[in-house]
Amino acid sequence: MFNDVYDVIVVGAGHAGSEAAAAAANMGSKTLLVTMNLQNIAQMSCNPAMGGIAKGQIVREIDALGGYSGIVSDTSAIQFKMLNKSKGPAMWSPRVQSDRMRFAEDWRLMLENTPNLDFYQEMVSGLLITNGKVTGVRTSLGIEIKSKTVVLTNGTFLNGLIHVGDKNFGGGRAGERAATGITEQLVDLGFDSGRMKTGTPPRVDGRSLDYSKMIEQPGDDNPEKFSYLDITKPLSEQRSCHMTYTSPEVHDLLREGFDRSPMFNGRIKSLGPRYCPSIEDKINRFADKDRHQLFVEPEGWNTVEVYVNGFSTSLPEDVQFKALRSVAGFENVKFFRPGYAIEYDYFPPTQLKHTLETKLVEGLYFAGQINGTTGYEEAASQGLMAGINASLKVQEKEAFTLKRDEAYIGVLIDDLITKGTEEPYRMFTSRAEYRTLLRQDNADLRLTPKGFELGLASEKRLRRMEEKHEKAERFVKFFAETSVKPEEANPVLESKGSSLVKQSDKMFKLFSRPNITIDDVRKFSGVEEYIDENNLDNEVIEQAEIQVKYSGYIEKEKNNADKLSRLEYVKIPENFDYSKIKSMSFEAREKLKKIQPTTVSQASRISGVSPNDISVLLVYMGR
Repeated sequence: MFNDVYDVIVVGAGHAGSEAAAAAANMGSKTLLVTMNLQNIAQMSCNPAMGGIAKGQIVREIDALGGYSGIVSDTSAIQFKMLNKSKGPAMWSPRVQSDRMRFAEDWRLMLENTPNLDFYQEMVSGLLITNGKVTGVRTSLGIEIKSKTVVLTNGTFLNGLIHVGDKNFGGGRAGERAATGITEQLVDLGFDSGRMKTGTPPRVDGRSLDYSKMIEQPGDDNPEKFSYLDITKPLSEQRSCHMTYTSPEVHDLLREGFDRSPMFNGRIKSLGPRYCPSIEDKINRFADKDRHQLFVEPEGWNTVEVYVNGFSTSLPEDVQFKALRSVAGFENVKFFRPGYAIEYDYFPPTQLKHTLETKLVEGLYFAGQINGTTGYEEAASQGLMAGINASLKVQEKEAFTLKRDEAYIGVLIDDLITKGTEEPYRMFTSRAEYRTLLRQDNADLRLTPKGFELGLASEKRLRRMEEKHEKAERFVKFFAETSVKPEEANPVLESKGSSLVKQSDKMFKLFSRPNITIDDVRKFSGVEEYIDENNLDNEVIEQAEIQVKYSGYIEKEKNNADKLSRLEYVKIPENFDYSKIKSMSFEAREKLKKIQPTTVSQASRISGVSPNDISVLLVYMGR
């Protein structure tokens, strides 16, 4: 049945698996995507949305490299918002509300149109391993499929256990069975494993809600999009979300079920996501708050199904229903399905290399929730990187990694393999020390040349990026070289409460002032003409504005990154014997032995390794 040897087998077709399969196939590798249900490719298991704080930057980075998540997010969007627009551009984060059914359909159709990619529906129950190297997979029917590399993206399916109140049953997602066999085999091979938990809220019938009692949350007036390609267009119409609140009465009704809650009665022992807690956890941890926000999100253009964001819970279904009926606008609510929690196996990611290849088994890669992360975007980015590296390994080419000053994806993977995680890891802008460099607006400038070199980003994508870069640079130069007279500048400055000028000054200098915007500068003679003559679009204008207004911050951060990156080039020899360095602290020796960092810079980021330990290491290495 499977006589050929595949270059890459991807196990699981969620966000990580879909990106991994697309990347490997697009790079020319003969790829097989194996999943338990082909109808659920790229299923949005939780909220119907992509992007958000820091996550939106990741989607832009995936798109810039040539991945599919940005395109599918655009084609299936029902609302677009740029979050944090009141703050500096390092914090701006795009987010779309998605049509859940269309999102999965568009992903499947894009994958089916990808050359070199085959599909197979069945559960993978084990790996084929010979002399410490993966050679394929074994399915539950006993079929052996040979391959040179394997990417595991099992999500919440590895020994998944679903909890609703005092009931629990095996499952990887509502209505789908759990996957078994892989964890046990990996543990026998010497891998450490653990358990994590996540949860999801009830889905309800939108026809039973009273939106007049809620606060409308419309999309942006001038919506943008995720993908840098012009094959997708910004939304011309959008669907609104709504917001309502819990109350002391709702909290009291929920507390009545705490004794039957698997979170509080000891049934669930694993840790859930700190930054996306269940409603019972919020009530327990923030007992001083008498209300919490609930976001009422439509699941698509035409469906009446609604996602109750902020009401994630594993309480008994009767408690969920009673409490939700006390929320404003939900008095007559009808459930489509109750919320639930799910426990699943993961493997601490310190067992991986930067490429996401495991240290124990050659050719085996982990991506997504199997590494302890939470979120579609985090999973998709890991899938992309694992697919890229699996393909490069087969082609006997140099591995591809991203540094912390190059991408949020680089921060994510470095955090995972250097620090590990004992609770579901979620990306935030605060995790990136170079966030002024890693903005959502410049992901194409940072990463598209790299994607093109890999064979993922098309020449059209590269040329579009180069044109944007060139036009923005020329526009910045125009501001630096063009002067404006006091009689023209002062009325604009005065209207913004900015100090007046007594002599002609360069537009760049005036534009650099915090309270002067591009709309103000467009009032100066020559600017509007320049924009029209050079056919500048909003993307180029925004890029030029950021370069002018934040040039000092960007330059400073670049200098800091350059200083620290010098240690990235100081390689630590493979299998370096730390036990010989007696002047290094015992904790540092133990941590370094376990994680086996590849550079001194990575070693310096391991918790428990002090600057003094790094100095000793450098001396010992003759540096």
